[in-house]
Amino acid sequence: MIVSQRARALFKVFAIALAVAVPLVVSASSADARGGRGMSIGSRGSRTFAPPPVTRTAPNAAQPMQRTITPNTPAAANPAANAANRGGFFNRGGLLGGLAAGFLGAGLFGLLFGGGLFSGLGGLSSVFGLLLQLALIYFVARLAMSWWANRNAPSYANSAPPPSPNAGQSHARTGFGFGTSGGSAPLEITPADYETFERRLGEVQDAWSNEDMDRLHTLATPEMVSYLSQDLAANASRGVVNKVTDVKLLQGDLAEAWREGPADYATVAMRFSLVDKTMDRASGRVVEGSDAAQEVTEIWTFVRRPGSDWELSAIQQTN
Repeated sequence: MIVSQRARALFKVFAIALAVAVPLVVSASSADARGGRGMSIGSRGSRTFAPPPVTRTAPNAAQPMQRTITPNTPAAANPAANAANRGGFFNRGGLLGGLAAGFLGAGLFGLLFGGGLFSGLGGLSSVFGLLLQLALIYFVARLAMSWWANRNAPSYANSAPPPSPNAGQSHARTGFGFGTSGGSAPLEITPADYETFERRLGEVQDAWSNEDMDRLHTLATPEMVSYLSQDLAANASRGVVNKVTDVKLLQGDLAEAWREGPADYATVAMRFSLVDKTMDRASGRVVEGSDAAQEVTEIWTFVRRPGSDWELSAIQQTN
């Protein structure tokens, strides 16, 4: 009898939890019906699995990619940590690292077998002489390494200059303004590029709403087009169509911009408003969403290859 009462109590708790969870799932799906489905999708080159720097527009970290064709290698997942692991005086490759490690090893070997740290080096004068030689080798190696790094460094564009006093006026008609952030930007991003990013936001959502695959192919990478086409096919199988209208960019700033081989990448955070609703194809009845505008913050990455304009290559949500 007691067991039966406990079972009924547990069943009631489960039923209440299910009743609460189902509306949450439904509301989440209706709120994320726009292009990209409110997911983190696409590729950012070698930085696909490295979170972009936070900005004033998107102060929370970006969510990791949920759909991407880029392999998740350890170097791609955390390039900063791998760079740090390669650092350190004794982790350096080449002549300098070998000498430092050998010197330390010789000293430890002497300690282990009863001598001093500098045993076998011929007295104090020999120790000072060795240190002087190591210092000379260190500076010569540093000069050689610096020359080699400069010789093989990629040809980055100049860093983006600070916004001019009238930079905000050029976007005043749309309410869009890019602020300076702490993000890495070794590639110069011009006001014309910012205007293209703003325009792409509306163009991608418009092509998505009209299910215009030809237009999407001119605005996004093949990878992004494949994800969008799969989502459009899913809508068609449900007998619905998603319409995103009144897209207005409210605020945006640059997270990072860089060159990777022949391709340029730029990641921007954008806060925008839109009307997002899903309708029955046959009757036109609204089944998800409404005519009320909502605000969304997403991080978009664009890629530009020689001979082409900026294309959307990734969309990421924020935590």
